[in-house]
Amino acid sequence: MPRLKRKGSTKAGLPPGTLEHIGERKIDKARISIIDYDEAQFSEIEINTIEECFPFRDKPTVTWINIDGLHQVDIIEKLGTHFGLHPLLLEDILNTEQRPKMEDYGDYIFFVLKMIYFDKDGEMEIEQVSLILGTNFVISLQERQGDVLDPVRDRIRKKKGRIRKAGADYLAYSLIDTIVDNYFIILEHVGDKIEDTEQQLALNPTPETLQLIRKLKKEMIFMRKSVWPLREVISGLERCESTLIHESTDAYLRDVYDHTIQIIDTVESHRDMIAGMLDIYLSSVSNRMNEVMKVLTIFASIFIPLTFVAGVYGMNFAFMPELQWRWGYFVVLGLMLIIGITMLVYFRRKKWL
Repeated sequence: MPRLKRKGSTKAGLPPGTLEHIGERKIDKARISIIDYDEAQFSEIEINTIEECFPFRDKPTVTWINIDGLHQVDIIEKLGTHFGLHPLLLEDILNTEQRPKMEDYGDYIFFVLKMIYFDKDGEMEIEQVSLILGTNFVISLQERQGDVLDPVRDRIRKKKGRIRKAGADYLAYSLIDTIVDNYFIILEHVGDKIEDTEQQLALNPTPETLQLIRKLKKEMIFMRKSVWPLREVISGLERCESTLIHESTDAYLRDVYDHTIQIIDTVESHRDMIAGMLDIYLSSVSNRMNEVMKVLTIFASIFIPLTFVAGVYGMNFAFMPELQWRWGYFVVLGLMLIIGITMLVYFRRKKWL
């Protein structure tokens, strides 16, 4: 699982707009792909240089430019120069520690989202996705190759739904909606892990159970950091008066907003359940310790009078009549046995055993 916060100290003191990649290098070489379409035609290509995507800026069709890999700063700089992107926007793209947000620059709208998925080892991974919505294009920038956006690509290729009939704003909505809907899958998976951990907690809590609870708690922290700001992004997009967002898309944005609220409610419910599980674990450990201490205390209480009797007859005074009795040893042993049995019966009636 990634760190809660990565170090960005190398950026401190540099002028605003300085382009420097902050984050992990997750791919060897940047990969650039282009999907260009309208209602009648569709083309999908992969290009080798960023300059090859420049002609698509002024085409009447809708163009989706996707860049995987942010560590090659020169590519981001050339992209910003040709498309007229603000230097602070480019700086935000390269800083993978941005919180989800939306900024309206007039000619284009900039989004930062967090894409969450599980890797092959079942560990939660969070990747920053930046979207730039223009008049007839959408540019998406990701940290690595591989994402959750294949359903959108499939709809474009197979001409499903209204995506090929709509403009770039609907494409941007579709990308945001797919990222948000994937949160439901993540939360469902986390919910299953919570149920399994609860069952294990009820039957036999172990130190491994505590580690599972800690892991779930950390995952929910990541989810909360990613989802809560997203509500502001979608709400701001709904209220946005930009001409880039058509009125026909507003209804779909409201639907994404509803999904975001549902996800936030689910995240908070899971956080409460995990906090309760931690309390249950601590209580269970405490109760188990109390049971052990109770048993030890009972045995200690039984042996206290027996030790007293043994101590009395171990003083070896010359004038102790019982020392001369033929059956004294057996009488003392019997007395100690009766005391022990009596105390055991008393403890059981008190339901201390």
